[in-house]
Amino acid sequence: MTRMKYLALAAAILGAAGVVTVGAIAGPAFAQTAQAKALVDAAKAQGIVGEQNDGYLGFVSGSGDAALQAAVNEINAGRAGLYRQAAARNGVSVAAAGAAAFTEVVSSRLRPGEYYQTADGAWRQK
Repeated sequence: MTRMKYLALAAAILGAAGVVTVGAIAGPAFAQTAQAKALVDAAKAQGIVGEQNDGYLGFVSGSGDAALQAAVNEINAGRAGLYRQAAARNGVSVAAAGAAAFTEVVSSRLRPGEYYQTADGAWRQK
């Protein structure tokens, strides 16, 4: 996949998720509750949850309480749906769609102090 197509795919995924506000992206919005987003945002700020290299959320350390686990699962389920849709529209694998979204999130949306997973699976703080 060319870098331009990769970046366009990432933008389309994140745009459909309501993460990117540039351009108009057709398709359903990323379904998540405000409560799930708030729990995950707080956990990301505390270094409990981070962005895995496959485009999903993961636990940097431990597994959090039941409410946080449910919030991570809810958001990951929404991301999985977006990645399937983007993969079908763009003729790529679901894994490639998730990886493209990860790259875009880490480069433009991850806040200083939040964690992301490197290609070798290690957690690194931005």
